[in-house]
Amino acid sequence: MSSPRRSLHILFLSDNFPPETNAPATRLHEHAREWIALGHRVTVVTGAPNFPEGKVYPGYENRLYQRETIDGIDVVRVKTYISANRGFAGRILDYLSFMVSGGIAAMFQERPDVVVATSPQFFTSVAGWAVAALRRRPFVFELRDLWPDSIQAVGAMRAPLALRALEKLELFLYRRASRVVSVTRSFRDNLGRRGIDREKVAVVRNGVDLSRYAPQPRDAALARELGVEGKFVVGYLGTHGMAHALHRVVEAATMLRHRSDIHFLFVGAGAARDSLVQQARELGLTNISFHASVSKDVMPRVWSLCDLGLVHLKREELFTTVIPSKIFECFGMGVPVLFAGPSGEGAGIVAEHGAGVVVPAEDPSALCEAVTRLAQDPTELARLSAAARAAAPAFDRRMGARRMADVLLRAASRLPANEEQLERAELEGASHVEHAA
Repeated sequence: MSSPRRSLHILFLSDNFPPETNAPATRLHEHAREWIALGHRVTVVTGAPNFPEGKVYPGYENRLYQRETIDGIDVVRVKTYISANRGFAGRILDYLSFMVSGGIAAMFQERPDVVVATSPQFFTSVAGWAVAALRRRPFVFELRDLWPDSIQAVGAMRAPLALRALEKLELFLYRRASRVVSVTRSFRDNLGRRGIDREKVAVVRNGVDLSRYAPQPRDAALARELGVEGKFVVGYLGTHGMAHALHRVVEAATMLRHRSDIHFLFVGAGAARDSLVQQARELGLTNISFHASVSKDVMPRVWSLCDLGLVHLKREELFTTVIPSKIFECFGMGVPVLFAGPSGEGAGIVAEHGAGVVVPAEDPSALCEAVTRLAQDPTELARLSAAARAAAPAFDRRMGARRMADVLLRAASRLPANEEQLERAELEGASHVEHAA
């Protein structure tokens, strides 16, 4: 049975949205633009942009209620307790405040056809479920991270009773959702093992906006500005979080301090950034530099400086299930991926497409060896770059947005899930996009 063809009003709750540039904000923005192009209407309930530093962006205020339109998306912003992306207690208060204010605001929007709420933290999804229940609409849970497992994995919380309570809440939300949209197949398998009906779990992986990310010559002016002219650049672009074990990268930079031609470029912010800067300063490293987050418009220019795109994860079993979104940005830019993390779904994508090199998690020696080898082998680097670019069409964000729109249509129409049909459409879509590229 094919999905019904009708226009939806999609009400989406997310505590991150542009001008914030983290993965949840980017995914929602790019999906919503495509849904509007397909004829749907999208209302996003979010907060004042402040991630990750906990400082409201210029041009915005943390007001009780405000509206704006971004690329045709109706954006409702509500007041929240604002906290930087570090420190557990402050962030929990941030999440809880959005659950309350966002949930109240969502109740007063024009009646939707479907209510969607996104993780990684799932207090937003509590609000989404409550709104959907009160308004008698289907609820769709977008699953971006396995809470509370990820909290345990990074050591952010060690209270067994609280963790068990969070897991019960997690499973409650999965069971009450009409559909769960997972960003990885590993997450779907995890839910299946814990008794959640696999038939209602659709997989819509992250992807890349190919209209924005494409190979381009190295930006000479930016290279001068960031001090990487004439260098072989290993770029880490994104959140400097507890899950990334980036102190191991600083250790690798220490081992390569004698190579003046190799430079580690960090761009972004996060809970671990200050300690990383301090570590590099104490070691007297000149082959590593840290720069603040940049806007989405500037990101392709920064990627153009990178000979390798570094994806780095902590050595934890949980991180075999994640797929860092920067992999797909590398693919779009034709930048080879240096994946340093547990062997799992993310590493498998890089290896399957021959688009980079995979080394063990938290192994500075292996990281150094891979960087040194590739810095001395331009032919291999060019081959990996071509493979990365060839892989990009299979992860075109438009395809993922259309796939998720099908899930929302079936949920809104109270039709049974049809994951097999959606996966076949995904493969056909990838083939179509690749031939059109």
